[in-house]
Amino acid sequence: MVNVAKYDREAVIRQAMLLFWEKGFYATSTRDLQQTINLRPGSFYAAFGSKESLFREALRCYAGESRSFLRQKVAEHDSVVEGLKAFIRGVVLERREQAPSDLCMLVKTVAELNAEQQELLEEGRALLAATEEEIARLLHQAQANNEISAALDAEQLASEVMVQMMGLRSYLRSSQNSTAVAGLIDQLFAAWQA
Repeated sequence: MVNVAKYDREAVIRQAMLLFWEKGFYATSTRDLQQTINLRPGSFYAAFGSKESLFREALRCYAGESRSFLRQKVAEHDSVVEGLKAFIRGVVLERREQAPSDLCMLVKTVAELNAEQQELLEEGRALLAATEEEIARLLHQAQANNEISAALDAEQLASEVMVQMMGLRSYLRSSQNSTAVAGLIDQLFAAWQA
């Protein structure tokens, strides 16, 4: 008889993702993970192989949830630009209380890891790049819909959105001024209309 896992793998990865997002890769021990996901050492290693392997899956889980949230916000609005704006407001302001960290998990990963964890560092960078590409794709769609000028460089705007999201999250963490951050989000989008 084949052994059947007695846990929900996706739920376990999500729990690990939340722990890694809060503490970072290096500060999260294998014991922390085993306690959080409620797996004994043998089961943990059989299921995931290593802390590094589980971290990679946690990064992908985080990125997948972010992309789903982005697509949800765009689908909820008649305008791609308004959907993108709602996504940024959601990520930076509205979902802040539920998040284990004020900062993006992918950004924290890229800032924390070094050459010792080169593969994970590259994974974090690749997932950030994929998010930027998704935003650029949406901005091209907004141009096709005549929401923003076709003369604007969608890839450059996508880079600007990424920089703004990273910076706004850090600024909000240090200033605790959500009113100012909401105004800065509005300014970002107003600049596109000028």
